[in-house]
Amino acid sequence: MNLSELIVRPVSHSEESAYQGLMQAHHYLGALRKFGQTLWYVATWHGQWAALISLSPAAWKCAARDRWIGWDYRHQFDRLKLVVNNSRFLILPQWHVPNLASRVLSLCQKRLCSDWMRLFGYPVVLMETFVDPQRFHGTVYKAANWSYVGKSKGYRRTHRQGASYAPHSSPKMVFLKPLRPDAQRILSCPHINPLYRTGGRKMLRAAEMASLPMFFRHIPDPRRAQGRRHSLETVLSIAAAAILCGMKGYTAISDWAKNLSQRARERFNCRKEDGRFVVPSQYIIRDVLVRVDPDALDKALQHWNETYGIEDSSLAIDGKVMKNAIDSDGDQTHIMSAVGHQSKTCYAQKKTVNSPQKETTNSNEPMKSKWSSPCSTPSPISKA
Repeated sequence: MNLSELIVRPVSHSEESAYQGLMQAHHYLGALRKFGQTLWYVATWHGQWAALISLSPAAWKCAARDRWIGWDYRHQFDRLKLVVNNSRFLILPQWHVPNLASRVLSLCQKRLCSDWMRLFGYPVVLMETFVDPQRFHGTVYKAANWSYVGKSKGYRRTHRQGASYAPHSSPKMVFLKPLRPDAQRILSCPHINPLYRTGGRKMLRAAEMASLPMFFRHIPDPRRAQGRRHSLETVLSIAAAAILCGMKGYTAISDWAKNLSQRARERFNCRKEDGRFVVPSQYIIRDVLVRVDPDALDKALQHWNETYGIEDSSLAIDGKVMKNAIDSDGDQTHIMSAVGHQSKTCYAQKKTVNSPQKETTNSNEPMKSKWSSPCSTPSPISKA
């Protein structure tokens, strides 16, 4: 068999059912449904399927991987999308020939970056995989120049509502493969290149999650008292936490809430039914966010950010002229802001006006200030 004739390509939509059937029939873990950003590859030789590869979102937590990268927990959740997990690798029966597996991995690695950018709009820089030492020794990954970085702590991801990870009897061997020579630096550096930014995200600690309801207790509830199943502070806390973790839109917020563990739900003061904590539905989240007082919500979020927000090592000063924003006196409106580099928080904002007529008579006359007050960045919650 000439391995140079081997081709690795993405699985087409019409081939997905066949791909899943083979994975379910021959892989010891069975098929894995698509979730998040997922890419399936098939390796063919003269049109015959020889191997299957599944690439999925990276594990949320992996101590061995995180030590190798060396990133700060503040950056981890924001940059986790730059890591992709080789969640399944199957050599089909009768195709177990020498060097085929390492050749498939090599071909997959060469095209992964361009395929991921084309499909999902951002690059990836690192691959990870978990090998069960009770079944395999990781020989294929070692032959393909992957690095063994340690063992996992023995937890596995689950898709049952209310739990994200469950204890597992067998810790896995963790292998990593940089897709760029500077992958480690990209993931761990304090200020990441804009090319690798995938959206502002934050990893919330337990204390930060538990503190959120307290900041929303004094906001008036716009709903009538009859029929309330979830408190206002619980709904707002879950929505705020979801958006801080990168969720966008009511559906994403609701899905994030459904995947919360029972312990996390307790921190948000969720109501208890039949011995289990339940989260508000998408309808309730949307109804609350649409009707809540935006000013009161903004003040509460600002207060929380002052208490738990990321500390900034430097500030950026930026000024804008607001197009067509002219007051009754014919003065042009200007906005000057001071924004933190790390947290993206607007620490101060100043609105000024400048009269074109006065500029012609006295160019040295300063702009007159309408108001000046500290503020936070416009919250996507108040816009929802």
